[in-house]
Amino acid sequence: MVGFRLKAAVCLLFYLVFPPFCLGIRSIRTRDIDGRDVLGFDRFAEAPEYRNGRGCQVSANEGEFGLKPSSCDPSLVHIAMTLDSEYIRGSIAAVHSVIKHASCPENIFFHFISAEFDLASPRVLTQLVRSTFPSLKFKVYIFREDTVINLISSSIREALENPLNYARNYLGDILDTCVDRVIYLDSDLLLVDDIHKLWNIPLTGSKVIGAPEYCHANFTKYFTDDFWSDPLLSRVFGSRKPCYFNTGVMVMDLVKWREGNYRRRIENWMEMQRKKRIYELGSLPPFLLVFGGNVEAIDHRWNQHGLGGDNVKGSCRSLHPGPVSLLHWSGKGKPWVRLDARKPCPLDYLWEPYDLYKHKSIVAKDQPSLVFSSSSSSPLMEFTSYL
Repeated sequence: MVGFRLKAAVCLLFYLVFPPFCLGIRSIRTRDIDGRDVLGFDRFAEAPEYRNGRGCQVSANEGEFGLKPSSCDPSLVHIAMTLDSEYIRGSIAAVHSVIKHASCPENIFFHFISAEFDLASPRVLTQLVRSTFPSLKFKVYIFREDTVINLISSSIREALENPLNYARNYLGDILDTCVDRVIYLDSDLLLVDDIHKLWNIPLTGSKVIGAPEYCHANFTKYFTDDFWSDPLLSRVFGSRKPCYFNTGVMVMDLVKWREGNYRRRIENWMEMQRKKRIYELGSLPPFLLVFGGNVEAIDHRWNQHGLGGDNVKGSCRSLHPGPVSLLHWSGKGKPWVRLDARKPCPLDYLWEPYDLYKHKSIVAKDQPSLVFSSSSSSPLMEFTSYL
């Protein structure tokens, strides 16, 4: 974390003296081995045009020439994602999968959150998204990293200290106040089902967020011995039965979020972590502390997570039993990296058809292909009809 702040301070100082040459606080490769621009618009193919099916609600601005789509349109499904140089390829594939399988793709509005000091400016990212998805309704927001950087403590992996990981905490402040509900999605996932099904899941009672819960996981491992040995801190779960949930897929009621000032509740735990180390991971534990035991439990099909594998090079994961609507490559391994390196995991082949990146490495001919047999008992068979 000290190194991260040092880079930030140097960059800010350099920016004041030589603004055009500051490349941001993260060290991101801007050119590949052939010297080509990683973010060049020619690197992504234009996505196919997807149109609404029958029965879709008509947008208030539809057919009115010259009017930009408003995020306040009540017919819209709102999706929030972060957008940065490092994960841009995953983000493009995720968006492609969402609109491809949506029954009403023209009724989806994407809210992209971009870091203030990212290599690519919001203007560049906007142009890139527009050139890839000409008809997409979206808006790019700037996330000021100094909003959260002083609250971030060191983690087991430097990647978890990226301030953009905490942007989900501030959606209630960043998005327009007329947006009262949003689905938050990570950039390393694919949908193979209609996003409207997830959107229509109700958040009952006082529930502020909905997510698949995993109650078989060892919940205690997400916090330190100092936390559990402190009688006051450990009592936070005294009246709740918390289960692990992955914050990469969440349905969020922003009205309840704003009214309950949940951003501040999360920040309080982050401040506590700065004084006394109570967890080792990054942005997940504060969410567990605030919402664990009070989450609307959504079917597991909406977050088949962990496909990135453990923090061990070359490790692969298989799917959990049951139907699949969303595949999530959480973990260290990313499908585009493994495919380019010609060392893909079997499930990475399911991500590849949604990849719009033009200059893809050709998978070695001796790599095994994913074959679906009608007699197979693999859980993969349960979602092949979506692909």
